[in-house]
Amino acid sequence: MEEVKLLGFWASPFSDRVIWVLKLKGVNYEYVEEDPYNKTQLLLQRNPVHKKVPVLIHGGKSIAESSIILEYIEETWPQNPLLPQDAYQRAMARFWIKFGEEKMATICAVFRTAGAEQEKAIEEATELLKIMEEKGLGDKKFFGGDAIGLVDIAFGWLACLYEVVEKVSAVKVLDADTFPQLHAWIQNLKVVPVIKENLPDHQKMVGHLKRRRETHLALPNCHN
Repeated sequence: MEEVKLLGFWASPFSDRVIWVLKLKGVNYEYVEEDPYNKTQLLLQRNPVHKKVPVLIHGGKSIAESSIILEYIEETWPQNPLLPQDAYQRAMARFWIKFGEEKMATICAVFRTAGAEQEKAIEEATELLKIMEEKGLGDKKFFGGDAIGLVDIAFGWLACLYEVVEKVSAVKVLDADTFPQLHAWIQNLKVVPVIKENLPDHQKMVGHLKRRRETHLALPNCHN
């Protein structure tokens, strides 16, 4: 069997999603922890374009960008499929995955802002979360129905990161009263064994994001 290796970072939700899929597929792999602030030659060689994690190495070949890695894993190891068999439903799953990729920065903008800009960021995040809940999730347990799928994995950062983002930013956006379906989905996701056993340490993540927020807000070009 060809060697599988994952270059990741403990605080990266993009690394987390790759770990979750590998484990859901039952793929044996070696994990290599990287420091994004002190990049190794291995990382620079394996991802010379973006120079960031995660990077999946399979049979000596490198695949970068988490959403592409997820698709690669789904195609390479078809057991325990995470995309629907129906072509239309598969297209819809990819639509929501792309939506999440495009809107993640906006939803998390509350982390990088303060004052009036943060208030604006909260409004924009609320609108996008409303779209996710009403148009994507609906009243389903998971985005694809009763079983966890690739869309849930792609949006998994909401479960493992957003609560910390809110705490560090001293705001509450993803409120259970405002978003009951999304809140229930997060709880459903967190009790999936593979997710539950592979979430970053909460307090460690709070400290990490607190330092990042302080650093960002202190930048001279940050008019927040």
